[in-house]
Amino acid sequence: MRPEVALPILIPLLSGAISLMFWRSHFMQRLVAVAGSGALLLTSLWLMASVNADGILVMHMGDWEAPFGITLVADLLGAIMVVLTGIIGFAVALYSLASVGRGHEAFGYFPLMHLLLAGVAGAFLTGDIFNLYVWFEVMLVASFALLILGSEKPQMEGAIKYVTLNLLSSVIFLTAVGLLYGLVGTLNMADIAQRLSQVEDNGMIDVLAVMFMVAFGIKAAAFPLFFWLPASYHTPPVAVSALFAGLLTKVGVYALFRVFTLIFNQSPDYTHEIMVWGAGLTMLSGVLGAAAQFEFRRILSFHIVSQIGYMILGLALFTPLAIIGGVFYIMHHIIVKTNLFLVSGIVKRLRGTYELKRLGGLYKSHPWLAILFLIPALSLAGMPPLSGFFAKFIVIRAGIEAEAYGVTFIALLVGLLTLYSMTKIWAEVFWKAPPEPRDDDKEIPAISHRELWQLYVPVVGLALCTLFIGLNGQPIYALAEASAEQLLDPARYIEAVLGQGGEVTP
Repeated sequence: MRPEVALPILIPLLSGAISLMFWRSHFMQRLVAVAGSGALLLTSLWLMASVNADGILVMHMGDWEAPFGITLVADLLGAIMVVLTGIIGFAVALYSLASVGRGHEAFGYFPLMHLLLAGVAGAFLTGDIFNLYVWFEVMLVASFALLILGSEKPQMEGAIKYVTLNLLSSVIFLTAVGLLYGLVGTLNMADIAQRLSQVEDNGMIDVLAVMFMVAFGIKAAAFPLFFWLPASYHTPPVAVSALFAGLLTKVGVYALFRVFTLIFNQSPDYTHEIMVWGAGLTMLSGVLGAAAQFEFRRILSFHIVSQIGYMILGLALFTPLAIIGGVFYIMHHIIVKTNLFLVSGIVKRLRGTYELKRLGGLYKSHPWLAILFLIPALSLAGMPPLSGFFAKFIVIRAGIEAEAYGVTFIALLVGLLTLYSMTKIWAEVFWKAPPEPRDDDKEIPAISHRELWQLYVPVVGLALCTLFIGLNGQPIYALAEASAEQLLDPARYIEAVLGQGGEVTP
């Protein structure tokens, strides 16, 4: 029995339940949010240390051995993703103390936040393909409720697009799960991987692979069905945007990595060729959309799409170096993108708007905020010695070694256009002189020192994480390399889940 495998799921579920018990207590809601997310971070670090020391960890629910019972599995990739979930959950919980009003709290912001974190952690740790679908639906319910908190018109419009595309993804996913079960008679992912290698109907396997690719591609906001993301992520409270930006699309990316290294690895020439060009078009469409925007969060939302392309490219090239690059890129991007959204929230709190044309002069009035923006912004653009440089370098080098020159050129071009977008934000928000006041400008409430510290502390923490990844690239690379080795050797996963040799009586 390894309790550390289940605790990252149980702690946010328990925290959410306690928050509901203290529904009317403003103080307790906030205390549970910080304590619960802090406990999630600590247990995720415990899980990472255990996986590092003991290898792949497996926990069978109710003592029902796999493949007959529900199984939780933590390999290095899953453990890495859970640690990142803990970091982002804790940072957003601290930030929410100053950015989420009592009106949103009264409608269940903190219980929904805990439910979302439980769904994300569950998706990263489940060893069952149907339970992956269940955790996806938990995330969908929690994220939709968070998206419409406040019930403003832009939120409702964004939420409709968000839930429509994600429900389409869920329908395709569930249909694929049903067909897969009919083909192999099991839902345990390790058992599916073992049995699928014995199936002779390669055509059906290819159809299922494409269905899973489309379902997870929608969840990850990959081309062509990505438009739900920039239509919705700029509409909710900024803490919600930051939580979504860091974690939600990465669950789709994680599912692609899991399924296409463990289950559908029989004909990578077919499925991965599709992913290569899907990754290239995702990068291009996202960065061009960002270049056309002049609203802080919309620019960042489009850049989520473009950066997802780099991660998918790492999987699509399917070489050891490319998988390392994909995992490294995920680690870098979750930290950086969340931080950029948190910075945008501070700008909004100081100046009352996200519109670039109505901003300016923050470098002179708030120089520390300007520096805290530059660290994740330049990292996102891939400037050395920050984390994004190493992430892009590994993926691009893998593309050159794989002789995928077309998509590698796109990756380089997208890096330059990303730098253009970040420079545009810097020039408009921080460098230029503040614009003249307008008659329709609303009065901005004064900000207290306590509120300012609550906003700044998580931003500083995530900026330090970005600097740590960039300045200590070797141990992070080694971690990504060990994770890639596990992903490219599915027999280790199968043996850990099903036992020695992976043989199970049907």
